[in-house]
Amino acid sequence: MGGLKDELLKAIWHAFTALDLDHSGKVSKSQLKVLSHNLCTVLKVPHDPVALEEHFRDDDEGPVSNQGYMPYLNKFILEKVQDNFDKIEFNRMCWTLCVKKNLTKSPLLITEEDAFKVWVIFNFLSEDKYPLIIVPEEIEYLLKKLTEVMGGGWQQEQFEHYKINFDDSKDGLSVWELIELIGNGQFSKGMDRQTVSMAINEVFNELILDVLKQGYMMKKGHRRKNWTERWFVLKPNIISYYVSEDLKDKKGDILLDENCCVESLPDKDGKKCLFLIKCFDKTFEISASDKKKKQEWIQAIHSTIHLLKLGSPPPHKEARQRRKELRKKLLAEQEELERQMKELQAANENKQQELETVRKKLEEAASRAAEEEKKRLQTQVELQARFSTELEREKLIRQQMEEQVAQKSSELEQYLQRVRELEDMYLKLQEALEDERQARQDEETVRKLQARLLEEESSKRADLEKWHLEQQQAIQATEAEKQGLESERSAKERALQEAMAQLEQLGRERKQALEQYEGVKKKLEMATSKTKSWKDKVAQHEGLIRLIEPGSKNPHLITNWGPAAFTQAELEEREKSWKGKKSTE
Repeated sequence: MGGLKDELLKAIWHAFTALDLDHSGKVSKSQLKVLSHNLCTVLKVPHDPVALEEHFRDDDEGPVSNQGYMPYLNKFILEKVQDNFDKIEFNRMCWTLCVKKNLTKSPLLITEEDAFKVWVIFNFLSEDKYPLIIVPEEIEYLLKKLTEVMGGGWQQEQFEHYKINFDDSKDGLSVWELIELIGNGQFSKGMDRQTVSMAINEVFNELILDVLKQGYMMKKGHRRKNWTERWFVLKPNIISYYVSEDLKDKKGDILLDENCCVESLPDKDGKKCLFLIKCFDKTFEISASDKKKKQEWIQAIHSTIHLLKLGSPPPHKEARQRRKELRKKLLAEQEELERQMKELQAANENKQQELETVRKKLEEAASRAAEEEKKRLQTQVELQARFSTELEREKLIRQQMEEQVAQKSSELEQYLQRVRELEDMYLKLQEALEDERQARQDEETVRKLQARLLEEESSKRADLEKWHLEQQQAIQATEAEKQGLESERSAKERALQEAMAQLEQLGRERKQALEQYEGVKKKLEMATSKTKSWKDKVAQHEGLIRLIEPGSKNPHLITNWGPAAFTQAELEEREKSWKGKKSTE
């Protein structure tokens, strides 16, 4: 019922569109009332004037659109339609409403009756969407069938050229454009008007009237058993036979169902090309004009019975449905492909945007990094310049300190030399020796104190050199350690200042040692004055008394500031003493 409703709506759409004179999509209510009454008449639907008046009551001003008319059309007409009306009469009524307004005024090779049949065929082959159009695939199908019926050859190249010149803004042709295409003879060149009309009629019979096969054959009577020529028309569930092909005098029907069968018969009683149609209550003997016609009819009837058993529609309707499903499938695939392409394009655009964002971020990061690197290099250069200045100043200070230490060492060496010279003057007299021993012990104490001071001074100087080396290494460190190195350098500077303070303390202690040395010197002078009287005696008795040496004559150690104030043996003794103290601590 849904397929029948769709077919009826196509013809009604043409009628409604024809009544829309100003192309506004609306029709006056009086015209719709007349249209509804005529539809009820041709479709054999009970006419309900009360419902019609209620739907189009006079107090509802203005025309009615297609959408406004559809509820009434569905409820009161289409839902009540049965398959008992004359489809040709219905189509002709709708055709009459629209033909005068739309059919071209230019001369055509087809009659108005042929145009009507093309109009009905268009409704059958058109797409189920409005406004109605017939797509190029269905146009090709229709033109092929017309060409085959006319006995001509299909010119595929010509049709492909026509499709190339087809208006890209349209998906297909309207019914009036299709009528004009067939009527101008573009694809039927060399064919006369009668041949084209015959072809349209045959295609109309097949596609619209469901005529699967038709032609003259002889039929044997059931009562008088005589043979009479009849015009047979095969449809999906019936074989009708008429006196002639004008279909005016119908003689009977052969009802077909899944229980019927068709059999070939041998020639008999002077009749050739016989076959038999067996039905539930009757059997029909038929004679074809030749063996080819006989085989064609047997095959056609057998195929029809087979379709009835399967419950399948006629071949042309099934082929139309397959073509529509194929187009829907291709359209769905194309839409899916377009959707995927859009998704890919959107994804590509997103990726491009992401890449552009990343590129901008990288450029910004590179710019910031370059700026930071520039600042870092500038800071490094400034720090290197500052450290170089500090280093030069420290070198100058160290050089001054070294000169002072060398001067002090020279003075100390001169002092030690004078001490050794005084020691040679000591005599080994008992009395003078006691004073001299006491003086030497005091001198040894001073010497130890000076050695300790020199040792501490050497240790501090080594620390100073170590700190200076560490400062040089700190200059070459990375930017991340510069702050720590700066604080470390400050600490070392403070340590250096403390060392300088200690050095000054050592200088003061050395001064005190010199003062003690002066005291010892005075004592030695006193001892010398006491023992002066002994020198003559020693000279007189030379060889009897051996002078006591004031110290060892072994080579002295040499330091960075000159000869040391102690010998190697004394240094080893002091190292043992320091190790002992360290182990006890």
